[in-house]
Amino acid sequence: MKPIIALDADGVLLDYNLAYRRAWDKAFNTLPSERDPLAYWPIDRWDVLKLEGNELAHFRAYFDQQFWSEIPAISGAVEACLALRKAGYQLVCVSAMDKRYEAARLKNLRDCGFPIERVIVTESLESVISPKAAALRELHPVAFVDDYLPYLRGIPNNVHAALVLREPNGSPNVGPDLMLAHSQHADLIEFSRWWLDCRGPVREFLF
Repeated sequence: MKPIIALDADGVLLDYNLAYRRAWDKAFNTLPSERDPLAYWPIDRWDVLKLEGNELAHFRAYFDQQFWSEIPAISGAVEACLALRKAGYQLVCVSAMDKRYEAARLKNLRDCGFPIERVIVTESLESVISPKAAALRELHPVAFVDDYLPYLRGIPNNVHAALVLREPNGSPNVGPDLMLAHSQHADLIEFSRWWLDCRGPVREFLF
């Protein structure tokens, strides 16, 4: 069995921020301009209002099957995954999202060209322990890559925890929990190059 590398989707594989902008355009017929290109959260990156009540419900209605099946890939992410796959690693997406969109997420990844055959969906609730921890205990990956520091809490100690830092403004990737990350990277392609430099292809990793 090939060693598994578990990958988060939004912010690691897929550009959720860009998809958020597109959803806003569909909902309100206005394509928001960019307010802060270094903002971590889409509501801070784009020049949009904070919605409440009926307007918020109207906007959320656009986060449907189509939305979750058409999020664009982050630049370089497909190439990073292809390099890891070529080196002999099996890639599995572990994503905190609504279970009903699991099939849409897999379709999205496959349509983008990611060599990923399996998506594991977990809860997205905030807690002391990562909602992805239980899935990772069952999956036994050699590494887990996420862009959200709280999701590294409580994952198995023998799993290499790699943190993608990406945009810094308003980022949750700060503070004492940074010690949970065994390595930090600007994006997935930087992680893949670093991992393969350190570990090499699977035949070297195993023997």
